[in-house]
Amino acid sequence: MAISSNASPFDSIIFDLDDTLYPSSTGIDKCVKKNIQLFLIQKCGFSESEAFTLRVDLFKTYGSTLAGLRALGHDITAEEYHGFVHGRLPYDSINPDHHLRNLLCTIKQRKIVFTNSDRIHAMRSLDRLGIKDCFEQIICFETINPNLPYSTRPDEFPILLKPSLDAFKIALDAANVDPRRTLFLDDSVRNIAAGKEMGLHTVLVGKTEKSKGADYAVECVNDLAQVIPEIWANEMDGEDQTMTRTKSELEAVLACAVVGA
Repeated sequence: MAISSNASPFDSIIFDLDDTLYPSSTGIDKCVKKNIQLFLIQKCGFSESEAFTLRVDLFKTYGSTLAGLRALGHDITAEEYHGFVHGRLPYDSINPDHHLRNLLCTIKQRKIVFTNSDRIHAMRSLDRLGIKDCFEQIICFETINPNLPYSTRPDEFPILLKPSLDAFKIALDAANVDPRRTLFLDDSVRNIAAGKEMGLHTVLVGKTEKSKGADYAVECVNDLAQVIPEIWANEMDGEDQTMTRTKSELEAVLACAVVGA
């Protein structure tokens, strides 16, 4: 009997990048915060104490330091900011993840990355993980903010980032996905809540308990097969039932997830 690949409730899976496809234990996030504060000190003239407070306040209010600085009238380009903040990151702390690659290769649905980071950072990170070729599309800072290079003043085009619903709308349109049949993974509680508001099925990564708006929670992305096996579900033609793609294939996926956890 023929097996259809359309029984899974998901046609597409959208993954966040930082602290989702690689763990926070790499220390990349701490380095990003340190570099942002150095940028505020060296490029904007703030004191060390001011830089820490400003970084936190701008993130809470505007979604990122860059967005906040430009909204306040600082004429800083995204290229200058990202080049400073991401250009000196210790990318060698991100190691190839063979288990994650094996897992992604068993997922037959469209796989898309949606990150607030710039494209250079996204590509370098995915390349270090060894999974760059596993994704059909990379939706990044440049995708969400296409008009920014053409601005004539800092506040002309407000920067859009997750968890802005406008950023999600642009991303979903660029990906050409149906939110009702799309699974969205992110480590941010705010991003998960926004994704749910957009109609996405949501997975909170890095936690064992679901947050508001989360349909699932996984401590590590490698746990997907254990927590959401329906990703690999198939339906037998002519019968109202679901089954695994093949028993041996799902068992292999589960084995990879256990080893890679």
